[in-house]
Amino acid sequence: MTVVEYHNLTIVRQTKGRIPPLPFVDVKEAILGKGYELSLVFLDQVTSISLHHSFKGKADPVNVLSFPLEKNEGEILITLTKARTEAKHYGRSYHNHLLFLFIHGCLHLKGMDHGDKMEKYEQLFYKRFTKPDRIV
Repeated sequence: MTVVEYHNLTIVRQTKGRIPPLPFVDVKEAILGKGYELSLVFLDQVTSISLHHSFKGKADPVNVLSFPLEKNEGEILITLTKARTEAKHYGRSYHNHLLFLFIHGCLHLKGMDHGDKMEKYEQLFYKRFTKPDRIV
């Protein structure tokens, strides 16, 4: 397990490998503010499937779950293997899709629900923080 702490952001990776080099702090501060305490957890496959079953009644790994804990505190859970397989489906690179999922989770913690308004903000922040995908 890898744990990295930044100012008001803790990132935990439960799987092997390094934490992806993405602007998590910048995105978190842009959407939730500097004072928001956030934990970002990259789940292992077994935990992901268990949580997805518990919270959504589904038997596959979850891509992203967001949990507000207090007024200015929350947690985002992401499954890297699910993000990797979904990226191709959405025509994104793995890192860009991972960042999209993080943006999506932050917007839920900000109080947004799925719909046109949320999609507008997802695209706004996605364009602001991602690098262009290379088409090969």
